[in-house]
Amino acid sequence: MIRTTNEDDVRVVTLDRPGRRNALRPADLDALEAAVVDAAEPVVYLHGAGSSFCAGADLDAVAALDDPEAFARRGQRVARALEGSESVVVAGIDGAARGGGVELALACDLRIATPDATLGEPGVRFGLFGAWGGTVRLPRIVGEGEALDFSLSGRVVDADEALRMGLVSRVVEDPRVVATDLADGAPDALAVVKQRVRADEDAETQERAEARAFASLHGEHVDDIAASRTE
Repeated sequence: MIRTTNEDDVRVVTLDRPGRRNALRPADLDALEAAVVDAAEPVVYLHGAGSSFCAGADLDAVAALDDPEAFARRGQRVARALEGSESVVVAGIDGAARGGGVELALACDLRIATPDATLGEPGVRFGLFGAWGGTVRLPRIVGEGEALDFSLSGRVVDADEALRMGLVSRVVEDPRVVATDLADGAPDALAVVKQRVRADEDAETQERAEARAFASLHGEHVDDIAASRTE
């Protein structure tokens, strides 16, 4: 079950199956995608109910799949929605993140962990692996060596180790505060910064686009810029 609430400029998306550590069934993936795609707020905060972030795919649902490739593509589509959202997407990781839960967090712009967070890709231990885009994003974020060690070993890392690896962005007591603070930024500037950092183009093309985006924002906010000089 996916629950959505709006708190000022933050859309809070809650993975709400605490009895199953927020494991996701096919319908949950569709609902999560809709919650992200429909967001009009500048910041989306994704977290899990109870004592876990997300255990990944519901293994009962996985065992009953008629078309496992379609299920993998479904999860990949949700991860792309998180990554491509115009909103800045913050994963608040408290407790366990496993398998697909890690992969969804990798697609978010920021991964903010609590000291109680643990992350792992245990799929190899029962003959599978994460297929929601993790093999693409994980090495990009932590480097190939760390990605191979993390994925092949199936080991679980705590928040401090995840921070050292670059798997999470920060470790704080309340990740929601980070999302709330981000929402103080100008929405158009937040969207542009995300878009430019996420862009995958050659350096010259990216720099030209960056300059154009700067000029556009300058025109929109020139009065705000002038006013800030007097504060």
